[in-house]
Amino acid sequence: MTIYDIAREAGVSASTVSRVINGKPGIKASTRKRVQELLERYNYTPDVSARGLVTQASRFIGILIEDIRVEHHTESAYVLEQAMTAQGYTCITFSTGPQPERKAQYIQILEQRRVEGVFLIGSMFGTPEVRQSIAQHLPGIPVVLVNGALDLPNAYNVLVDEQSGTADCVALLAKAGRRAPAYLMDTDTPANRSKVRGFRQGLACCGLRADCPVITAESGTEPGPRSTIARGRSQTAALLAQHPEVDSILCATDLLAIGCLQELEARSIAVPQQIAVAGVDNTLYGQLHSPALTTLDNRLAEVSQTAAALLLDVLQGNAAPHRQVLPAAVIEREST
Repeated sequence: MTIYDIAREAGVSASTVSRVINGKPGIKASTRKRVQELLERYNYTPDVSARGLVTQASRFIGILIEDIRVEHHTESAYVLEQAMTAQGYTCITFSTGPQPERKAQYIQILEQRRVEGVFLIGSMFGTPEVRQSIAQHLPGIPVVLVNGALDLPNAYNVLVDEQSGTADCVALLAKAGRRAPAYLMDTDTPANRSKVRGFRQGLACCGLRADCPVITAESGTEPGPRSTIARGRSQTAALLAQHPEVDSILCATDLLAIGCLQELEARSIAVPQQIAVAGVDNTLYGQLHSPALTTLDNRLAEVSQTAAALLLDVLQGNAAPHRQVLPAAVIEREST
């Protein structure tokens, strides 16, 4: 009887069995009990290699990012890697692509690499496919979502309050006398849906019309910075054709806002004199653009630092909250 036989019969990974053997944290009580019962039933005596799955551990940490071309997510991965390597860990980073089934496959790859912890960057990992794959392949491994959320006993969610932050952006526009705002959303993710709720919340709080337009991208749109900027242009063109009364545009990301600004410039529409524009993410793109982009700073570097500290706490056997929410902050620049 090997550790892999025990794992197969218990329905968990070999690393989870090893964690039970070595008394490591981060395992559900029911799972620990099931594994311990099997160990006793088969009178299993761990050998050095079995203990090494954890004690002489890989010291590997997995980082999954959907698209490595997205600057603020890449920055998050950098912050996480710096924090973990400073503590003697080695990070393995994969760019998964947008397909949920591909994300789930990379969870299985991380199991094969015997990672001790995992970071998932972005709310786009909060899918049923990813959840099921984690439950199946990494049930005893701590998984930290950076500005995302999953409801699992071994998942820890560190988020920024983009809903309230988006409502604050609407309030900024209303304070400047804007009465006809619109919202552009590129992809349908939990984070972007939260921002739309914040937009609606801001309209209500500022006494603006509830039917202000929200323009969304079609499903299956190509990912990547260039295509996102192109979507910003096409969505702005569609918005102006349907709602010429718009006097301000709030965009779900800075990249989308850059495309919006390009389309307005092409139409000789002055920003912010005729139409004000704001984005979300506080990226370098928005800082370098002229006019400089007003943006919602979702503090992803700070969120990433918090996520790294949380995972280190869990790996050291300390208690850690399963949900932390940091406030966002509006950075006002020339575009509003």
